[in-house]
Amino acid sequence: MYDLLVVGAGPYGLSIASHAAAAGLSLRVFGRPMASWRDHMPGGMFLKSEPWASNLSDPAARWRLDVYCEGQGVAARHGEPIPVDMFADYGLWFARNAVPEVDERTITRVAPCPGGFEAVTDDGQVLHARTVALAVGVMPFVEIPSALRALDSSLVSHSSHHSDLARFRDKDVTVIGGGQAALETAALLAEQGTRVRVLARADGLCWNDVPPPWVRPWWQSARSPHSGLGCGWRNWFYAERPGLFHRLPERTRAGIAASALGPAGAWWVRERVESGVEVLLGHEVTAARAVPGGLRLEALDRSVSSLRTLETEHVIAATGFTATRERLSLLSDDLRTGLAAVADGSPGVGRDFESSHPGLFLAGLVTAAGFGPAMRFVHGATYTAGALVRGVRRRLRTSPAGGAIPAPASGGDQVQVRR
Repeated sequence: MYDLLVVGAGPYGLSIASHAAAAGLSLRVFGRPMASWRDHMPGGMFLKSEPWASNLSDPAARWRLDVYCEGQGVAARHGEPIPVDMFADYGLWFARNAVPEVDERTITRVAPCPGGFEAVTDDGQVLHARTVALAVGVMPFVEIPSALRALDSSLVSHSSHHSDLARFRDKDVTVIGGGQAALETAALLAEQGTRVRVLARADGLCWNDVPPPWVRPWWQSARSPHSGLGCGWRNWFYAERPGLFHRLPERTRAGIAASALGPAGAWWVRERVESGVEVLLGHEVTAARAVPGGLRLEALDRSVSSLRTLETEHVIAATGFTATRERLSLLSDDLRTGLAAVADGSPGVGRDFESSHPGLFLAGLVTAAGFGPAMRFVHGATYTAGALVRGVRRRLRTSPAGGAIPAPASGGDQVQVRR
């Protein structure tokens, strides 16, 4: 029986594994490393976050993004976006150097068992661990508008379903959404010759400002400090003090998690959108049906309170993710339904990311209601990894009933990090 089973090998899972290995825990790590970045983002995309705010976390901070870039002959500079494919390669480099060997099989089921948890891989192997850290990323939480859910995937897809947009060259595509995913996807489509439009519910698009220089007069820094989520004291609080955020009243946390850092496009994609993409603001799709050659959309134009009909060959819904307890389908029914949830439907977590079920820890987007907007970004992995592993160690010191945890079985020998 292992001390810890890490389910997921993205930025959060790899960071947790690095901290756990350094703490001497026996562990296994499962998942395709950096899968969302390698398999669910088209070529040509860039990181929205600053390079210095996009590090995976190891306890000694040795395996940073700027170190990787330097080894590739590239400077990771403030204000210069990093290509997504380079970031994915950085994650693989981090995994090779800072993490025990990752098992690329998928964990399909996690269930409670005496002394901890039972996990089943996609080829049927059963493993046991005293604690589990779920770092499953965003893919289980894909959100598609209700008016489009019944349509076939040949007509409607989510923006995260594409690693290559070439299939849409010379076609007509409608992108729904007003955030970075929608706007960058639309820009890439337009630049490859796709006829593309964006439908957004908002009355106007929001654009992030060009970041101010890293070195500024002291009074400018004091008035609006840099943070991993952008400039300003509010963003600094969200980015750098998730533990204090967790102490806020639940209603306050929920309101912030639902509204802070809403949909916005990066400054470097603005000209590409405004010069080449049709944008229909104040529109919401109310109905859709298949027609020869594609689908017909009915959209409410709120500016005139009337319906508008559009025909298109494909819809890409860049409509984000909803991280609810019910969508953690790899958990057994009794485990999943037994988890305490907060107002937005996500599972509640304690100060060290432990769920209401002792020994089950959560990380990433699913914890945003508990620890704030940073958990929607890579930047949140650093705080999460340290706090979560401390929580695992506390849990291992005592059983749920307060007694000593049994020593691990022979299968729980410590896994060594490869160098």
